[in-house]
Amino acid sequence: MSSLKKIPSPLVSLLPIVLLVGMLFATIHTFGSDALEGGSQISLLTTTAFCVFIGIAFYRVPWKDYELAITNNISGVATAIIILLIIGALSGAWMISGIVPTLIYYGMQIIHPDFFLASTCIICALISVMTGSSWTTIATIGIALMGIGKAQGFNEGWIAGAIISGAYFGDKISPLSETTILASSITDVPLFKHIRYMLITTTPSLIITLIIFTVMGFVIETNSTAHMEDFAVSLKDTFTITPWLLIVPLVTGILIARKVPSIITLFISTMLAGIYAVIFQPDLLREIAGENNIFKGTMMTFYGSTSLDTGNNMLTDLVSTRGMAGMMNTVWLILCAMCFGGAMTASGMLGSITSVFVRFMKGRVSVVASTVCSGLFLNLTTADQYISIILTGNMFRNIYEKKGYENRLLSRTTEDAVTVTSPLIPWNTCGMTQATILNVSTLTYLPYCFFNIISPLMSILVAAIGYKIVKHPVNNPE
Repeated sequence: MSSLKKIPSPLVSLLPIVLLVGMLFATIHTFGSDALEGGSQISLLTTTAFCVFIGIAFYRVPWKDYELAITNNISGVATAIIILLIIGALSGAWMISGIVPTLIYYGMQIIHPDFFLASTCIICALISVMTGSSWTTIATIGIALMGIGKAQGFNEGWIAGAIISGAYFGDKISPLSETTILASSITDVPLFKHIRYMLITTTPSLIITLIIFTVMGFVIETNSTAHMEDFAVSLKDTFTITPWLLIVPLVTGILIARKVPSIITLFISTMLAGIYAVIFQPDLLREIAGENNIFKGTMMTFYGSTSLDTGNNMLTDLVSTRGMAGMMNTVWLILCAMCFGGAMTASGMLGSITSVFVRFMKGRVSVVASTVCSGLFLNLTTADQYISIILTGNMFRNIYEKKGYENRLLSRTTEDAVTVTSPLIPWNTCGMTQATILNVSTLTYLPYCFFNIISPLMSILVAAIGYKIVKHPVNNPE
């Protein structure tokens, strides 16, 4: 004899969220930038345990349900974790080999400070469209642009905001993007139909973003030419700067264009950078190893922290790397976040809270706004954009059909709400990853990610205007 599982009320379901927010606030207030070294992870695991306790003690949810949900969540991000580790090795290899310093050196001479922020956003947008990956874009050209921006005197929050805004524009509309493909497939919308419909909200969001970055490029005071020349001299004194090093980014771009899988592309790029480090920067490898052992220095570049004395404090901070080991706190945090997301799903708390949004879905604006709020909420609770896209698409698909709205409206709103907001959440896989790669905390760059902030609002605004939103007659009206 089977019995229906009792579902927690929305009020009860919010208790783990309240506890998590409270613990994370206390952790960040206490540990500051060191919160990722263990405090945030403990907060997530404690909240997970609290969620499991409520489910088992009061709602008879068996432990096996939690175990299965958590295991599924972790297996779902296994590829992302591998990519993250390879990116750690790549960032170290690209820096010590002189690839990033060379890009910075030439970029400082080409990109004028007044147009730096807008140029950064456009460059990252173009590369992300071609690669379909915001992570790859930020881990490669993003790091170089961060160096150029710092040399020109921009605040790291502004630079990271421009990089992330551009990278997630491309990630959102590229036919190569996993999130774009996922959102269209979950809602059963042809891929290019989905992309064309997204342009209605995405294009004005990017235009507004570029206007802001262009205006602020003229307003923000930058370093003098003399200071930039000193920075360039320090680069040349520390690294061998040569156009030959640009072959590695070129090969990486070719691999991406040929749609080689991300893991293979990043691995090949990392190995090439290691070879170039041996050829062009042998003295630096010896310095890193602390002895006359180039092999040891190369291996340390891949997996460990490196620091070089450049004679310029800002440059010394910029060229320091953390390798694969530097990604371990982020990997640990992702695993803990997946545990929390799994517990919220298995207990029924996630479904209970999202059902609240459905009650407010009456008119066109409320339908889109509820989807946006639900997508953002799922990003906060599941801590993973892929899970959030799948859950949002599955939850609202039948509702949109019953109300007579096209599936492409759901697919567009899902991306407007989920894909672009994921890097704005400190404990989301994207937020953790971008903060780690750029070495800028999520809350520092969040106010400057204008594209990511504007996109969900634009989705609601377009719904209010009603542009290109078709409502078909419903056969079975409520």
